[in-house]
Amino acid sequence: MTGQNQTTIINATASNLEKEALYVVKIGGNIIDDNNKLDLFLKDFAAIKGKKILVHGGGKLATQLAKDLGIEQAMVDGRRITDAATLKIVTMVYAGYINKNIVAKLQANKNNAIGFTGADANLIKAHKRLPSDSKGIDYGFVGDIDSVNTSAILPLLQQDIAIVIAPITHDGNGQLLNTNADTIAQSIAVAMSNNYAVSLLYCFEKNGVLLDANNDSTVIPSINKEEYQSLKEKALIFAGMIPKLDNAFAAINSGVTKVIIGKAEMIELLIVGKAGTTIQHTVAH
Repeated sequence: MTGQNQTTIINATASNLEKEALYVVKIGGNIIDDNNKLDLFLKDFAAIKGKKILVHGGGKLATQLAKDLGIEQAMVDGRRITDAATLKIVTMVYAGYINKNIVAKLQANKNNAIGFTGADANLIKAHKRLPSDSKGIDYGFVGDIDSVNTSAILPLLQQDIAIVIAPITHDGNGQLLNTNADTIAQSIAVAMSNNYAVSLLYCFEKNGVLLDANNDSTVIPSINKEEYQSLKEKALIFAGMIPKLDNAFAAINSGVTKVIIGKAEMIELLIVGKAGTTIQHTVAH
C-alpha cells in the first residue's frame, strides 16, 4: 500500500447494523487554541444526538512547547517536518494533553467519551511518507494511512460513547507517525460508511466555502463536482480550500453520505443544513 487513495478498510463482523446516522467531525487549531471556543464547541458537540466521532488537530501548543525546549521547528508549505524530537512533542501534546482535555470536557457535559490514537486497538495503520511520495521533501515521521480498523470502534459507538481521535498513527512495527487530521477524518468517515450513513464535518474558522475568501457572507450553500471544477477553472476557489474540497469529493465518491464545511461555532446549524457548504453528488435531471 502506498498512499491515501489505497486505504484498506478492515471491516467489522457486525454486518446487520441499521444504517443510522454517524457524525465524523474534525476541528482544527482555531478551536483548540481558544479555551472559550473549545468549551462552547464541546458543549454543542455533546448535545448532538446519536453516534459521533471527533477528530482533532494540534493547534499551537506543540510549536510553543518545542520552542520552550529549544527544539527547532521546520515547516514546508504550512506542513510540519516531524523529526524524532518533534514526534515526541506532538505525541505528548496531541495524544496526551489535548486529547484527554477534550475527553474530560465532554464528560463534564454528560457525554461519555474515550480518547484514541491510531495505535490504540490498532485503529489506524500507516506508513512513513517517503520523499518520493512528496516531491522530494522528507517530512520525517509523517504517516500516510493504509488501513482503518472499524471493528475497534463499532462496539463503542453502539454504547453511544463518543470517540475522540488524536492525529497520531502507527506502522505496525512500533513506530508512531504524525498524520494529517483532515485525512484521518476522511479515512474514518469512509471506513464507517459501510455501517452508518456518515456525515463528515470539517469545522474551521470560515463560514463555509466562500466565493470571496475575505467576505464571510459569500458562502456557497451547496456544491457538486461539476460546479467545483467550473469554479476552480475560473480561479474562484481560494487555494487553501482546494485540499479540503478534494478530500470532500473523494469521501463522497467512497460512500460518505455528505460532507459539510463550515464554522465550528455553528455546528448545530451545519448538521441540519442551515449553515456552511454541503458537498453533494451530482443530481441527474
